[in-house]
Amino acid sequence: MSLIGKLLGTLVKKGRMTLVTADGKRESFGPDADAKPITIRFADRKLAFEIVRNPRLAFGEAYMDGRLIIEEGSILDLLELIVGANRWEFGGKGRKLMSKGRMSEVAALFRRNPAAKAQKNVAHHYDLSDDLYDLFLDPDRHYSCAYYTDPANSLEQAQADKKAHIAAKLDLKPGQRVLDIGCGWGGMALYLNRVAGVDVLGITLSKEQLKVARERAAAAGVATQVKYELIDYRSLTGSFDRIVSVGMFEHVGAAHYDEFFATCHKLLKQDGVMLLHTIGKLGSAGSPDPFTNKWIFPGYHLPSLSQMNAASEKVRLIASDTEMLRVHYAYTLRAWLERCAARKAEIVAMYDERFYRMWEFYLAGGIVMFENGSACNFQVQYIRDRYALPITRDYMAEAEASYRASELAR
Repeated sequence: MSLIGKLLGTLVKKGRMTLVTADGKRESFGPDADAKPITIRFADRKLAFEIVRNPRLAFGEAYMDGRLIIEEGSILDLLELIVGANRWEFGGKGRKLMSKGRMSEVAALFRRNPAAKAQKNVAHHYDLSDDLYDLFLDPDRHYSCAYYTDPANSLEQAQADKKAHIAAKLDLKPGQRVLDIGCGWGGMALYLNRVAGVDVLGITLSKEQLKVARERAAAAGVATQVKYELIDYRSLTGSFDRIVSVGMFEHVGAAHYDEFFATCHKLLKQDGVMLLHTIGKLGSAGSPDPFTNKWIFPGYHLPSLSQMNAASEKVRLIASDTEMLRVHYAYTLRAWLERCAARKAEIVAMYDERFYRMWEFYLAGGIVMFENGSACNFQVQYIRDRYALPITRDYMAEAEASYRASELAR
């Protein structure tokens, strides 16, 4: 118990948790004996050493494999207890211990993500069963951070508000040509065409998403105005009045940031506008979480704002507006986790119990990462010409209100 006891004693600074080892010994950690009970059990003797050696990876894998068993509480309760006591804002020894076993920051910065590898990485996650995503996403299938004007809003309302919020920042005009980099299942492109009368090309590396997006455009009768292609952004040619990218930049890789912004600069017209929505990191960028990198999003990297600025500045893209969404993704992930829990039997039937625990750990880990860890969301608007947009932000609020009203009237 000594090694794991020291680790948990450092991490658990509030609340209370009890550990039961494989031989039945019990030890409690945390100052609050009256807190909500959380009890975990190790199913074998090796687990304690594995967790001490590499907490971020071993902890998640042990839960996924059924070697770490939650006897009281939930995996979310446990992660909230540990990460909540070691918030990013406060730094401290606990956060350093939780970073053990991660890839070095230097290695992460130089990790390559060429087109063939990028498509394989995308397929690993986004080409899962459509039925799985239908169980927990909103009907428009937005698999990215929603925008909560009120934390009490439904997921559907928050995703609708996200679309209006992003569209307003693009300063759209009818007939413009818009590029959607990483178009997902096509919802954003269809929305922009519907509310603003623009033509949209959506690109993706997921064959499953491409199929659904094309079917949706055909069903809506707009297949000539909203088109989708299976192509890497680096291979695209032409020019666009507007570029939007939501939830794709996380998969670019830090080694390719210069290439990404240079490509966007080339594709964007001189008077064009670009809106980039991405998960990011507070403070300086770090290395990928080993569990997420291995099991969920291989090859991902979360940028710091300084990394994005450094890369975009090299091609003279002007960051004309920057917004940080601090906890909106936590609300989004809570909605997804609740829906997955309610449909657990169906997810297990699609895959198995191990997959469900992996998915549960991924979503719960995301919640605490946005509530107490170093994650946030950035929405950065870029222009090539300083005169491309009105000189105040009033146009955003006016357009956003108009888009919301038009959707309510449908």
